[in-house]
Amino acid sequence: MPASAAAAARQALWVGLATILVWGLNFPLQKTLFGAMGPEGFLFLRYLLMPICAAALLLWHFGLAWPRLPRADWLALLRLGLIGQGLHLALATYGVHWSTAFSSSVLLACGPVFTLLILRASGLERLSRAQVGGVAVAAAGALLFMSDKLLGANQVQWQASGGDLVLLLAAALFSYYTVASKPLIARHGGVLVMGHATLIATLPVLLFSAPAALRVDWAGLSPWLWLGAVWAVVASGFIGWLAWGWVNAKRGVARTAPLIYLMPPIAGLAAWASTGESYTAVKLLGAAVALGGVALAQFAKQGQAALVAKDTPPLD
Repeated sequence: MPASAAAAARQALWVGLATILVWGLNFPLQKTLFGAMGPEGFLFLRYLLMPICAAALLLWHFGLAWPRLPRADWLALLRLGLIGQGLHLALATYGVHWSTAFSSSVLLACGPVFTLLILRASGLERLSRAQVGGVAVAAAGALLFMSDKLLGANQVQWQASGGDLVLLLAAALFSYYTVASKPLIARHGGVLVMGHATLIATLPVLLFSAPAALRVDWAGLSPWLWLGAVWAVVASGFIGWLAWGWVNAKRGVARTAPLIYLMPPIAGLAAWASTGESYTAVKLLGAAVALGGVALAQFAKQGQAALVAKDTPPLD
């Protein structure tokens, strides 16, 4: 490998590791923010800032001449914005609020399993036996991970169980976004798809979260909470995804994806240090089994690709 290519690969690796560090630390930060402003308040603030970032990105990339899109692509973007961004982020926010930082990071890291299942259900890919085994191991690990809450007898444990299930649904919706956005990104680029999907999701999320957000004592929030909220939305939520896309482009998805499995340990250590969150041996074992199953499903020998045309339309 030429020296310049090796240096670029090292730079991409460091950017990827920094992004994972920011995402891992973001889970306990979000728990703190939700305690101060509620999940609806955070969603409201997020979708006041995110469309500004999206519009600025589109203006920087395209100027005032934003590309014209065919009607079919606008309909696909509408689904991506409402389901892949709006509904996904709303469910993820409530899931993190009801669950714990460590649980949130583990369960959201199970997204690749749902991606494989969606590809299989849509006929885009057949799963090999090893991939099916990985899905089964990941499911067993997730059940083991949530077993202490599912078997709990008090309301707090049942609420946390509900949060875990919501997080799994959020992971599935993001996997839908990943699969459905791929043809659009191939045609129009990631900047346009991310920017338009963000703008489409803005109004519904603001209308949903506004009533609760109006009851938040915004003036009573400390400067540190405001700084943390801006960091969580802009640095982690917007710049982080742009950085992750750049790292994938430089290193390739196969070499970059394993970095995701560093996120739960970072979130767990940060939650333990900042909030005193504790973990049983069963929970740690369940996390290890679940993430191991995800890794097996994602990196096992792939099944035979389904016979589909090269111009396969976006997933509907």
